[in-house]
Amino acid sequence: MDDRMLGRDSTQESEPAGRAPEGSPPRVLVRRTLPTEPAVRGSASLFLAEAERQGLKAGRRMLYVGLEPASDQVAACLRVEPGADVVARRKMMTANDVPVRIATSYLRADLFGGTRLAEPEFVRPSLQSALVALGHTFGRAEESLVARPPVAFERETLELDAEEWIVQVLRASYSTADIPVHVLETICAASRHVFSIAQVSGHDEF
Repeated sequence: MDDRMLGRDSTQESEPAGRAPEGSPPRVLVRRTLPTEPAVRGSASLFLAEAERQGLKAGRRMLYVGLEPASDQVAACLRVEPGADVVARRKMMTANDVPVRIATSYLRADLFGGTRLAEPEFVRPSLQSALVALGHTFGRAEESLVARPPVAFERETLELDAEEWIVQVLRASYSTADIPVHVLETICAASRHVFSIAQVSGHDEF
């Protein structure tokens, strides 16, 4: 694994703490709403906004920005060939100094390879505003959720015990012109998350 992928010598806003003893309760519990609430999605940082609502100390650290081959899932969402180079922006999120998520934004290289979205810093004021400034108006999004064992990189970065699983949330966003603009893959430490399911207003039921 490349040093950049593991986050060494990278832009840093918070450092993760050490691993909790095996078998102990989770050191932190974060709520992740599905689907993402529009007010949270429109904030400067989805995770920072969520954590602030929950009274948690949030941090994030950029792990990697650059080109990498698209997985089958990402390629299908971005409508490119599997293995084609896409722009990847990968960061780790911490809550109360505990690593809880790895979030990777995938963008088509033919659309964003020569823009500031391919530069190795956090995008200010937000990724969303940068996409709008480049002429892309949000149209729709699809979110899918999968629970699975972590790969080695995910286990190491999130400091997971051997038997812990992750939850992968994949959100594909398309413009009003039906252009695949942004795919966000969020790898959540399953034992450190509660997933709140949002209902249509006025239609919640037991």
